[in-house]
Amino acid sequence: MGMMKEFKEFAMKGNLVDMAIAFVMGGAFGKVTTSFIEGIVMPIVGKLTGGVDFSKMQYKIKDAELDAAGKETAAAVFIKYGAFITTVVDFIVVAFVMFMVIKGINKMKKKEEIAPAAPPAPTATETLLAEIRDALKK
Repeated sequence: MGMMKEFKEFAMKGNLVDMAIAFVMGGAFGKVTTSFIEGIVMPIVGKLTGGVDFSKMQYKIKDAELDAAGKETAAAVFIKYGAFITTVVDFIVVAFVMFMVIKGINKMKKKEEIAPAAPPAPTATETLLAEIRDALKK
């Protein structure tokens, strides 16, 4: 029973729950980014490069093998470098967005550190001494 209690405490710690939420959000963010790259960025890049569709760019290493009847017995082998280029662009966008998010978080942390704490209220002894000082000045 003690091990289950320890596991429950471990699983419910804030850091673990936060990490699980970040993992799910990261997966969703990855899908959005991939969709953005493949649906918006790469077509624009393709248009700028003369209508090249990067997702279809590939280099054939080996032709398909056919038997005497002309039926394919082994598929052709390709290096799909266009998909790799798209994935690299996807990574660069994600890395840049994460850089900007972390930069913003660090900037907010620095502002919190710079903000001065309010001076503490004077103690009863300090207040009494201030009153005595003011009375002596008169």
